[in-house]
Amino acid sequence: MITVVKAGIQHIEGIIKVCSDGYRATYMETHSSEYIERIIKDFYNYDRVHKEVLNTNDSWNGYFVALQGEEVAGAIGGGLIDKDKGEVFVLYLNPDRRGEGIGTKLLRALTEVQKSKGATEQWVSVSQGNMKGIPFYEARGFQFVKEQGSFDNEENEDYISLRYRREM
Repeated sequence: MITVVKAGIQHIEGIIKVCSDGYRATYMETHSSEYIERIIKDFYNYDRVHKEVLNTNDSWNGYFVALQGEEVAGAIGGGLIDKDKGEVFVLYLNPDRRGEGIGTKLLRALTEVQKSKGATEQWVSVSQGNMKGIPFYEARGFQFVKEQGSFDNEENEDYISLRYRREM
């Protein structure tokens, strides 16, 4: 049985593993290995995840994890980007656990937190070509708004992020 809880220090290694493995599985066909490993190194390292587990506020609601016993099967994190706008910053699952409803449970937990903080709409960026994320978010009511350059593009990269939003 899957339970969703706010992440604690005991979940840091699991968050790192599920986000790193999920990121690789999601982008291995659309992004260079150099880009993938740079993002993992920057965002899913112990010091950063430790800080993000301990320090939460309105702009970073923290990580929530889906647990099967003590094992982290998925992780989500987000925050408010405006007084009435929430955003999903990260959502990854163990690649072997897709299709079990884990992502939906994680999204529901973060959505409830953001609604309790006053959000009436929710945003997410999904990389162009991400055929794991795009259908997931569209099936949950997110609608495409616009394209923009990906957050962490370097000078020679031109990856595109698709911005989606939904009413909550």
